[in-house]
Amino acid sequence: MFLALDIGNTNITIGLFDFINGKLAKSPVKVWRMSTAKGQTADEYGTLLMDMFYYSGFNASKVSHVAAASVVPSLNNVFEAFVKKYFNKKLFFVNHINNGGLKFASGNPKEAGADRIADAVAARSHYGGSIVVIDFGTATTFDCIDQKGRYLGGAIAPGPAMSAQSLSLKTAQLPHVEIKKPPKSIGTTTVECIQSGLYFGYVGLIREIIARIKKEMKVNHIIATGGLAEFMSGEIKEIKAICPDLTLEGIKIIWEKSRKAGKK
Repeated sequence: MFLALDIGNTNITIGLFDFINGKLAKSPVKVWRMSTAKGQTADEYGTLLMDMFYYSGFNASKVSHVAAASVVPSLNNVFEAFVKKYFNKKLFFVNHINNGGLKFASGNPKEAGADRIADAVAARSHYGGSIVVIDFGTATTFDCIDQKGRYLGGAIAPGPAMSAQSLSLKTAQLPHVEIKKPPKSIGTTTVECIQSGLYFGYVGLIREIIARIKKEMKVNHIIATGGLAEFMSGEIKEIKAICPDLTLEGIKIIWEKSRKAGKK
């Protein structure tokens, strides 16, 4: 089995892939999520994941390879130690060098987040053509890939959860609220007013960035991924596909290509 780790600022998403006739399956057979805790040790993460394997009925000793896309540098050494101790494997990291052959049209490839690289590679592999990937995570990222498969760049905006937290922390009388679609845009309570601003304001943000991207490049596909993808996409008709495991699938594809190229 192959284990993919998407190490994000809020959550760590873990995908377990089966080998079928010597090849890895396209999608994970199991996905787990745990909260990102920057102070946790390799043993603490290891214990959590071993419990997940056990209670889901999977044998952790059958994991033959582990790869990660991390945007939390302070946890890289922790997860290297965790993978070495609990799986006796060397952890493969997705980055601007280990990128599955992704070409960068301009800019500094070193600045591209590992999760964004994984998203771009998986989207290109699954859909082809020119693509915009919107990843609804702690931050919402827009990644643009042109007809030639080149990574053009994109946009980064605060995610709705981050905006809600910031609003609560920076104002004395505004509470932290659940992010949900309110019944109407004109709220009658403080909570409804905040929900309206967060939800409809966020929808407007997404639509505006999509509209501007379309003026700058031809777009064949707009794909959503990340924790809030399904929740937000219902209001954004420009999004035609939701791929919840896109980042994990990208990590897997990049590892496979690196293995074939003799890098792993």
